[in-house]
Amino acid sequence: MAGKILLEVVTPEHLLLSKQVDEVIAPGSEGEFGVLPGHAPFISMLKIGELQYKIGDTWSYMAVLWGYAEVNPTKVTILAEIAEKAEDIDVERAAQKVAEAEQRLQTGGLPSDLKEAQISLEKARLRKKIAERTRR
Repeated sequence: MAGKILLEVVTPEHLLLSKQVDEVIAPGSEGEFGVLPGHAPFISMLKIGELQYKIGDTWSYMAVLWGYAEVNPTKVTILAEIAEKAEDIDVERAAQKVAEAEQRLQTGGLPSDLKEAQISLEKARLRKKIAERTRR
């Protein structure tokens, strides 16, 4: 397809998404990066963040929790440990997980426990933010 790029999002469980899109914005480990059709090839690590893709005038969103992105002129492949489409995230459950993670941080504990709680909070906030985008 002229002017389109194939976006595939793959997790260890399944192929979550395979669509021709106009633009992709991904959470690279060194910062967000954008991809348009014809982009130069590269590979990037991904961090916890929001994957955005545009089809026509419509943006769609996904939560991505670590992984890799492989970009070439005609295709973007996202290999993620965990990825969820915005419409598949339960807003109330995500809000509950934010509260639980905040409570764990306030409780304190060993540095390893606090690091784990901080990561849980970051993931929960991301999921909540993305889920709320589709509910507006």
